[in-house]
Amino acid sequence: MQVSIFRRDAGASDATLKRMAMALVVCAALALPGAARADEGGVSFWLPGLFGSLAAVPAQPGWSFAAINYFTSVQGSGAVAAAREITVGRFNPSVNVNLNVNLKANADLVLLNPSYVFATPVFGGQLAVGLMGIVGANNVDLNGTLTAGFRGLSATRQGTASDSTSGYGDLYPQATLRWNNGVNSFMTYLTGDIPVGTYSSSQLANLGIGHGAVDGGAGYTYFNPATGHEFSFVTGVTYNLINPSTNYQNGIDWHLDWGASQFLSKQFLVGGVGYFYAQLSPDRGSAPILGPVSSQVIGVGPQVGFIFPVGSAQTYLGLKAYGEFDGHDRPSGWNAWVTLSFSPSPQQSGAAHTVPLIGKASMQ
Repeated sequence: MQVSIFRRDAGASDATLKRMAMALVVCAALALPGAARADEGGVSFWLPGLFGSLAAVPAQPGWSFAAINYFTSVQGSGAVAAAREITVGRFNPSVNVNLNVNLKANADLVLLNPSYVFATPVFGGQLAVGLMGIVGANNVDLNGTLTAGFRGLSATRQGTASDSTSGYGDLYPQATLRWNNGVNSFMTYLTGDIPVGTYSSSQLANLGIGHGAVDGGAGYTYFNPATGHEFSFVTGVTYNLINPSTNYQNGIDWHLDWGASQFLSKQFLVGGVGYFYAQLSPDRGSAPILGPVSSQVIGVGPQVGFIFPVGSAQTYLGLKAYGEFDGHDRPSGWNAWVTLSFSPSPQQSGAAHTVPLIGKASMQ
C-alpha cells in the first residue's frame, strides 16, 4: 500500500483521519500501571510499556473500553531474589553474606479499562477519565543457596520455593487532558493505585502491590497524515506510599514510554516501541545486606496494529513485545501485549461532538 493515501485530497477527509487514529488512541489512553517487576520484592506501581503510539492525540467523545492480555516472563538473581526470601521470612537478613539465589516469575494478566471522553473542552483540551482493574495469575519460583556468617560461624540453606496465585489486582483511576495543534498533540495525566488486590507479604506471588501510589506526567505525539509518520513519548514520576505490612517504601520512580509507527494504509500500521525505567531515589526499609536498592531497566521491541469497524464501534487490535536489558535491582526478561479496544465511530457522532484528531485544533 502507498502512504500517499494520507495526503489531504478528496479521498482523505478529516473523518477518515479520525477513523485511522481513534482506536489506537483509546489504547494509548490507558495510562495505568499494573502488577509488574521492580522495587520491593520485584514489584512496582508503574507497568512500563502501557503508553505507546498516538498517546497524546485526542480521542472520540463518549464511552470506550479496552482489554489487554499481558504476559511476562522475567528472571533475577543475587540480591533481587534474596530480597524476596527475606521479605517472606525464609532467612535472617542481618547475617546474610552470600546471596546465590535465582528467581523466576511468569504472569498472565488481563487489564480491563472502561473510560469516558468528555465532549466539552476543559482548559481548552479534551478531558478523559477511566478506571482500570486487573485479573489473572502469577507464578514465582526461587532456588539456590544462601550462606550466612556470624562471629566466625557459618550456615548454608539450600533448596527451592515456589508460589502461585490468581485473582484480582489493585484498582487504578486515571484522568488525562489532551490538546491538538496540527501535526502536534500534547497531553498530561494523573493516576494512582488503590491497594485492594490480592496481596500478602508472606507470599512469593501476588497480584496487588500492598501500598498506594500517585503518578503524574506529560506526553507528546507527532503525527503527519500526509506521510503516515508517527512518534510519541510519555514520561512521568511515581511517588510510593509506605507498605503497611512491611514498613517498606519504594523510592521515587521515573519512567518514559515511546512508540514510533508508519501507517501503511488507513487500517494497518507497523513500528517499534520502547521504555526506560529508573528510580530517582533508593528504597527505604530494605535489609542492610542488600545495600541501596534502586531499580533500572530498558525495553525495546516491535509493534503492529489493525483498525477495523465492528457494528457501530471502531475497533483496534494491536500486538507488541519488549525485550529487556541493562536491568539491575529487579528481574528482567520479556513481555508481550495483545490489545483489543472499542470506541465510538466518528461516523456515528454528530458534528457538535467531533474533536479534530488530526488538523488544526479548535481551542476554546
